[in-house]
Amino acid sequence: MQQIPTSAEGLPAPVLALEDLRTHFATREGVVKAVDGVSFSIRPGETLCVVGESGSGKSITARSIMGILQKPGKVVGGRMTFRRKGGALVDLARLAPKGLTYRRIRGGEIGMVFQEPMSSLSPVHTIGSQIAEVAKIHMGLSRRAALDRAAEVLDSVGFPSARERLGAYSFQLSGGMRQRVAIAMALACEPSLLIADEPTTALDVTTQATILDLLRNLTETRGMALLFITHDLGVVAEIADSVVVMYLGEVAERGPVENVLDRARHPYTEGLIRCIPDASSRGEMATIPGIVPHPLARPPGCPFNTRCTAALPGVCDREAAPVTSFTDGSAVACHLWSTRGRRALEAAHA
Repeated sequence: MQQIPTSAEGLPAPVLALEDLRTHFATREGVVKAVDGVSFSIRPGETLCVVGESGSGKSITARSIMGILQKPGKVVGGRMTFRRKGGALVDLARLAPKGLTYRRIRGGEIGMVFQEPMSSLSPVHTIGSQIAEVAKIHMGLSRRAALDRAAEVLDSVGFPSARERLGAYSFQLSGGMRQRVAIAMALACEPSLLIADEPTTALDVTTQATILDLLRNLTETRGMALLFITHDLGVVAEIADSVVVMYLGEVAERGPVENVLDRARHPYTEGLIRCIPDASSRGEMATIPGIVPHPLARPPGCPFNTRCTAALPGVCDREAAPVTSFTDGSAVACHLWSTRGRRALEAAHA
């Protein structure tokens, strides 16, 4: 077994590290900064959840990593350092998305599971042939060996009577079974990193719990890194090791899951936590005031200042929030934790 490199702290070296990633869409109306300076890393065996409202840039971040952006989307800045299976480091941001190296990495070393399996699975090809095709392309297997691999990986994700059902079509399966097929396809080549883009949103609660248990077991037994995208903080609490909270294309807060959920420091994170349904509460559910601004009408200063009840006039609406790091491994982009913000608070209460 290949030895995983370690960092100076003795931890496994990251499988993927994003540094100031910027993905923009040049439209007739203007430039949409869908991802604007995102940084985080993920290590082998770690589950990192990226959370935020719709329009926060979660899925665009995932598609940037996979090199499957739709035009006119383009990575315009930053680095995406990926550690390949042989140990070599490659900056995905510098690769041509349709180039040979990226095609070998995509599907072979980085797998992806999409939100709705019916849109990612072909209705006119059997599930066995679709998984086998991935194995043939990336592992160089013969047709028979690829079908054996398909049966093996389907069985590993708990698909009943896997070998006997290789000839089934996606429309013959339930939503949970289709999602297992999608996961099996993503795992066929034993990737170092699996990206799951809201894979349980369209599933019932029981099936969702089964899929989450499956993904948790895969990271524990295979040492695979899991980048899990969701808007559901209940799922985050159940599966995550670390959390990245995104808002309008930027990272608002990041850190170990227990720190972010139990000691949230950003007002946006606090708002998301307040919105979690509580069976014991009575009356109306809590909400975050306002809506996510249109990406072509980004507010100056902190992007959350137009919805933040703790915003500092003359500071949050004028200056970008600096990132403050803490000894517990968390970091937050908020003026309330900056020297400038503390001075403004002191002046307001003087």
